[in-house]
Amino acid sequence: MTNFSRGPRAFGEQQEKVAAQYLAEQGLQLVCMNYQCKLGEIDLIMRTTRELVFVEVRYRRSSAFGSAVESVNYRKQRKLWKTAQCYLSALRLTNRIPCRFDILGISPGDSDQSLQFDWIQGAFELG
Repeated sequence: MTNFSRGPRAFGEQQEKVAAQYLAEQGLQLVCMNYQCKLGEIDLIMRTTRELVFVEVRYRRSSAFGSAVESVNYRKQRKLWKTAQCYLSALRLTNRIPCRFDILGISPGDSDQSLQFDWIQGAFELG
């Protein structure tokens, strides 16, 4: 699953699909993949029975420079928050539905074809 031969963008899209499937198996419903506006991009927008979940997906082959989850710094968090506000505003959902920001870190598992998931629910709050 770590084949970069098709390019980093294609690999990233593959990991986002894997992430969406993993989260669906955990009970979330996919609303949107790769939402984009002038302010940025949100990898996945999912839904629980109670709230919208904006998910940043990060893949790391190695934790030598920190984990995938740790790579989502304050600057990236602000960008995600602003992009989420754009999404909510476009759908007229601002202040009408509870929301949270999750981070899903993906890294190689113990075997060649396995992956390890580090899902941080409610990873950060801004506003």
